[in-house]
Amino acid sequence: MSRGIPHGMKFRLKEFRDQAGLTQEQMAERLDISVSLYNGLETGKRRMNATYLQGASEIFGVPASELIVEAPIVIPIAGRVGAGASVPLYDTTDDGGLFKVAAPPQVRKLGPAGSFAAVEVEGDSMMPMYQPGDILFFRRATHEGIPDEDIGRPCIVEDADGHAWVKQVRTGDEPDLFHLTSLNPTAQTRHNQRIKWAARVMLALPAEMVERL
Repeated sequence: MSRGIPHGMKFRLKEFRDQAGLTQEQMAERLDISVSLYNGLETGKRRMNATYLQGASEIFGVPASELIVEAPIVIPIAGRVGAGASVPLYDTTDDGGLFKVAAPPQVRKLGPAGSFAAVEVEGDSMMPMYQPGDILFFRRATHEGIPDEDIGRPCIVEDADGHAWVKQVRTGDEPDLFHLTSLNPTAQTRHNQRIKWAARVMLALPAEMVERL
């Protein structure tokens, strides 16, 4: 391991120290450093080096890599959507969206997180399938139309007026037209609509499971 530790890197010293039932004084003694220095390492006020990091990993019995806090992979929230009302989507490339969330492991397994965006469910118009505050992750495979494999699935849809919906997309009665079926069985289907694009919902997470950044 290189002895240089990048400035600003964060570490899980307190988390592992608490799990081990050790005090800061005990950690300082085992690392053969002062208590004030150890406190500074734990709070981020003093810069970590490879010797201290390796020593801590041996004390806790875990690889040094597990003590490093990884920077979260960020996914922007492109807008809020409902089955009835709709809102314009943000351009996540230009302004970063409404807010950002950490990419969940399920999304990272599907491909580069940078290729994903997400929307937040607003209102109760999509209950019981989606609840208010749920985050729906999607990946646009095309900037126009809809991939054949996404037809018939719940999708994020941007219509010809630039508004976003969550709908089940079905082939319309004429070429380039689509039926947009609501996920709420009491809502009406929008027949033979022109759309800019649609992308299948790849993952839906309840609000309490989402890490906002």
